[in-house]
Amino acid sequence: MSNIRNERIKAQIIRDISEIIQFELGHLELGFLTISDARVSNDYGHAWIYVSFFDKKETEQGLITLNKAKGYIRTLLAKRLNIRKTPELHFEVDEIAEKAERLEAIFQQNKKEEE
Repeated sequence: MSNIRNERIKAQIIRDISEIIQFELGHLELGFLTISDARVSNDYGHAWIYVSFFDKKETEQGLITLNKAKGYIRTLLAKRLNIRKTPELHFEVDEIAEKAERLEAIFQQNKKEEE
């Protein structure tokens, strides 16, 4: 039962943080970003938020901006979540898309070599 609750909380955190960043932060230096996943600890004390940026050049500055604003984001998130303890937020870059692109390039190269 707790696994279902954990997944529900995780989905709500992703949705709420996406809305907070989009509508309430207003930081232009963030650029276009997507929250691809989240991981929440069992006691809901910590949440790791995985983000990917459309422009790879903006990744470093965008992550710095998110980490500076994470207290404000957490405050707004606390108003939306119906749990006793609002998790401490940890923003991390999601590198799965980059890895998938590299694998696709390798597959395409191998396919060309076979022909």
